[in-house]
Amino acid sequence: MTTTITTPQERDNSVALSSIPETINGLIADLIASLPNPRLLTNSERRGIIARYTSVLEGNFIYWMTATLLAAKSEDVHPILVENLHEEISDAHPIMMRKFAIAAHAYPEASDALAVDEDLTRMRRFVGKLSGVQSLITMAFFEGFIQKFMEYLAELAKGLGSTEMEYTDVHGVCVVAHTTGLIRAFEIENERYPLEPEKDLLEGVHLLRAVIHSIVFRENASMAVAA
Repeated sequence: MTTTITTPQERDNSVALSSIPETINGLIADLIASLPNPRLLTNSERRGIIARYTSVLEGNFIYWMTATLLAAKSEDVHPILVENLHEEISDAHPIMMRKFAIAAHAYPEASDALAVDEDLTRMRRFVGKLSGVQSLITMAFFEGFIQKFMEYLAELAKGLGSTEMEYTDVHGVCVVAHTTGLIRAFEIENERYPLEPEKDLLEGVHLLRAVIHSIVFRENASMAVAA
């Protein structure tokens, strides 16, 4: 794949709370703008992006959202997160994800998982710190990105001959409300249990952006297996 990898922005510990939605939307817009044209990709490249995305999402999204629930200290935040998790689990979103990948002949293999393993491990360790404020803004960013990414993901699958679009259709709509809810949850948590001044509010966002770059740009080459 020939493309330019966008370098994550420098960390900023002084992001104004009033500008958080604009900051998150700007980071998402930058990521979407950096995506390679799906029509110019080979089938192998299309398959790789879907497989790496599936490798990350299927086994981690509910885990990360559950960790965020455990990390949040404000009782008013918990219903927002529980509602999100209830929808993910009761509607079996991981099954939608799996069906989508299988129909596109892009279900992940070992090389797909290894290609994202290093960045994914950093993200898992971050979530394990159980910082409510940081985790909430990170998941708000992720939900917002997923919503914008669905059209692109569907285009990749169509290029591989798939017509199974339940996953992309559902997530192109439902995560809009999820993102708004998570931003509100972040505001509540940060008002009552603010992050220590020396910590980076967007630490998890930067780590998650690195995971997304691995999904989109990291080839499943032998260097990934050998790492």
